[in-house]
Amino acid sequence: MGSGIIHHYIVELIGEAHLFKTFYILNVILGIISYKLGFARELPLLKSIIVYIMLFIGMFVITIFNLFGLPITESLIVISLVLAIYRFRMYRERKARGEEQ
Repeated sequence: MGSGIIHHYIVELIGEAHLFKTFYILNVILGIISYKLGFARELPLLKSIIVYIMLFIGMFVITIFNLFGLPITESLIVISLVLAIYRFRMYRERKARGEEQ
């Protein structure tokens, strides 16, 4: 049913029996990475717990779309890579500014 590269790979590797669980775990991990790299702020503990609970609920819904063949996991991989590159470049710029002063 799915058309994504990751979907085909997971079906070949694991099979269709645990497809939803596998995609859910992958999407949650990639969602947490994306959140931490791009959007996370220093929050109090209770607010942070609420954010992660909402992330888990949201990834449940997103995983359903993933099973219909939409490239959700692939998009999360690209988002994580772009945000990682952005954070790395910002780190290098700040380090260079600190050495100049």
